[in-house]
Order: sequence, then C-alpha cells, then structure tokens
Amino acid sequence: MKCRYCLGTESKVVDSRPTEDGTSIRRRRECISCGRRFTTYEKIEEIPIMVIKKDGRREPFDSEKILSGVRKACEKRPVPAADMDKLVEDVVREVFNTLEQEVPSTYIGECVMARLKQIDEVAYVRFASVYRQFKDINTFMEELKLLLGEQ
Repeated sequence: MKCRYCLGTESKVVDSRPTEDGTSIRRRRECISCGRRFTTYEKIEEIPIMVIKKDGRREPFDSEKILSGVRKACEKRPVPAADMDKLVEDVVREVFNTLEQEVPSTYIGECVMARLKQIDEVAYVRFASVYRQFKDINTFMEELKLLLGEQ
C-alpha cells in the first residue's frame, strides 16, 4: 500500500474494524517512511454476474434495479425502508450464493416475490402484476386465488 503523502510502500496497520454496513474493513495505517497515518478500505472482490433477460439479452446484475422495483411495489404501503433494504440484501446474497456467472431474471423475480409475499401481500400482488405481465383480469384473479388459498 503506497503512502498518500510520501509514496512510500511500507506501512503497518494500526487499527482494523468493519464498516457500519459490514461490507468492507477500514484500516488505519502508519507509513514506515514518514510516520503519517492514512486510512484504507479492504473490500471483497465480487465476480460480475450477468442476468439473462426473458428476451435472451444479457446485462450486468444491478441490485439497484431490484430496490427500485420493490420500492414501487411498496409505494404508499406501511413497509419500512429497512425491510425493503433487507429484502434486497437477501436476494443479492441468494444470487451470489448460486455461484453461477449467469442468472435468469426469472430466478431473481421469483426470489423477490417470495420475500415480498411475507412482508406485504398488496406489494406482492403489485410486483407480480408487473413481473408476470398479467394479460387480463382472469390471470390476475388466478394469482389472487393462489394467494388466498395459501392462507
């Protein structure tokens, strides 16, 4: 690690602790050459995952898209932002735990719907109506009947 002040390459770690979100490690270092301190962050290198869309296109996995869809589904519903963030974290973890480099968008959508159903049924139906692209009221009613039958 190069010192930001003297560009020396030798330093020692003075303090290490995880960041608040737990995704990286914050390290305070002291340069052996000049004695000044600086901070570095160590983060796990993530393997890029591609999402296979319904039409066959591939695009990089983006958790912000999941969060956006969940927020739209939960709009004007009593769902705390922390619950939405946790849902997205769980889905992201599940996607990365597949250990695949390519994941179908259908898999991601089903993961989101399974978790939304537990949090808020109205948000689940909203998300499902967009995700499953209900063609008419009958397919919508079938989904509602499935939801009601599980209770």
